[in-house]
Amino acid sequence: MPSRTTRSITLTGPDAASFANAQFSSDVLALPSGRWQWSGWLDPKGRVRALLQIARPEDERLVVVPHGGDSEAIANDLRRFVFRSKLKIVVSDVLHTSDGDALDDMHVREDESGAIIFGEGDASLRIGDVSNGDTTTGNSAWIARHIEKGYAWLPDAAIDTLLPPALSMERLSAVSFNKGCFPGQEIAARLHYLGGHKKHLHVVTSDSALEEGHSLRVDGNAVGIVLMCNASATKPISLVVLDDAAIQADTLEIEGMRLHIVSTFDA
Repeated sequence: MPSRTTRSITLTGPDAASFANAQFSSDVLALPSGRWQWSGWLDPKGRVRALLQIARPEDERLVVVPHGGDSEAIANDLRRFVFRSKLKIVVSDVLHTSDGDALDDMHVREDESGAIIFGEGDASLRIGDVSNGDTTTGNSAWIARHIEKGYAWLPDAAIDTLLPPALSMERLSAVSFNKGCFPGQEIAARLHYLGGHKKHLHVVTSDSALEEGHSLRVDGNAVGIVLMCNASATKPISLVVLDDAAIQADTLEIEGMRLHIVSTFDA
């Protein structure tokens, strides 16, 4: 399976954490050095523009890794809000994702090649540059692990379309309602306190591999979207978002294909 790529966004300077805290949905100010957290960047309507892993290798340096999307475009939009904040925003070259060695959950470190490693307990996610000696880019076993844990990677078709509950972001502590204002907070808080969102994240198996970004339809009506698929499994397994109204049983008929729901994640 080929490696998946991304580009990190580094925020450096005395105002890096406060700036990120004002823009992103998690409590960045509470993130200590040497740790990482899930976060997101929402539009004013509360839709997820980017799902993020944010690492704080040093007090005045944050490394933001988008799970999908255009990092350069994200960085350019962030620069519009810098104003007088003392920070620098830099986008990396293309980086490859692969499995790393065991590292304590939510801890982060950088190796001798400059790769950044996000600890997940008995494994880790390694984001590295091939030109800097990263020789592990062929190892994509992390995709199956992230599908199982509900750690989404967003295809282009899912960007700017889903609200935080559909990606189970509260379960990941990627949204904080106690830290002050951030873009999309009003909508996210309304869903948190009043409920009513009708889409959830699911792990499903299927008869054949699903296409990431593909719209799932029943009787011609869109009922969900495919976020990730591990086609190398004996039975293809995927991470999808589905409308609650479409689910009447653990097995769902989608365009002549059966999807079996393995697990469902809370909002």
